[in-house]
Amino acid sequence: MTRLDTPASPRPPGPLQKLWKELLEPIVFAVVITQFVATLVGVDGVSMMPNLRDRERVFVPKYETWLHKAGVGDFHRGDIVIFKPPREAAARIPNLNRSAPLGLWTYRPFLIKRLIGLPGDRVAISGGEVTVNGVKLDSSWTTDYWREQGCWDNQSDLAMQATSSRNGVMPDQPEITVPAGSYFVMGDNRTPNGSEDSRLFGPVPQRDLAGRAAAVVWPIMRKTTAKYDCAAERVGELNGASVLNLRVLERPDAFQTLKTQLAK
Repeated sequence: MTRLDTPASPRPPGPLQKLWKELLEPIVFAVVITQFVATLVGVDGVSMMPNLRDRERVFVPKYETWLHKAGVGDFHRGDIVIFKPPREAAARIPNLNRSAPLGLWTYRPFLIKRLIGLPGDRVAISGGEVTVNGVKLDSSWTTDYWREQGCWDNQSDLAMQATSSRNGVMPDQPEITVPAGSYFVMGDNRTPNGSEDSRLFGPVPQRDLAGRAAAVVWPIMRKTTAKYDCAAERVGELNGASVLNLRVLERPDAFQTLKTQLAK
């Protein structure tokens, strides 16, 4: 009679295997996903009002950015992009240079703005209106809101210059040609102090772009009306009906119209 051997019990994982499975593997997986596939980014502030509100969270397909950096496709005028301000500007503008806890190091915070000019574009600003390569951009997708609030900026230095010397970073220029490998960005908030963008720190190099905001995913619901307090430079009353806030961030139609006009 043949005796069957009893299968050996599986060997318990060693301390290094346990460390990998329980701690390191989830961290590595999360880093790979957020750096190369997709991530969520929180909106901090009102520089993209009325189209993005403070504390909303947006979905960013990171793989797009890596493809663009590899020469496959590109960002488009009208995209909402996440980026770090140029290093030289961050060294001079206090709001663009943050300290870590306990002041152990400083870092450039990520910003979120709308892409206005591509490499080689000539961007000009006058009276609060933007022109690209000599064609006026219909900015009513945002300026109509600011006119209604009573604080649309069409007279300040930023409203009259493509770049301003206010912070000693860029010279006063009514028009600027966007360098190769860089992008001109502006916030949708068109009040006098509504946005720190390329008008103050110049075009943003592609290497500093982290991605395109593709959709708003949080909060789930929102009030339809947000009244801006111009004197306090913040959102005041939120009222109106509650509606579903989840939405795709499409480029305003004006950018397709601009593209068509420039192609003629």
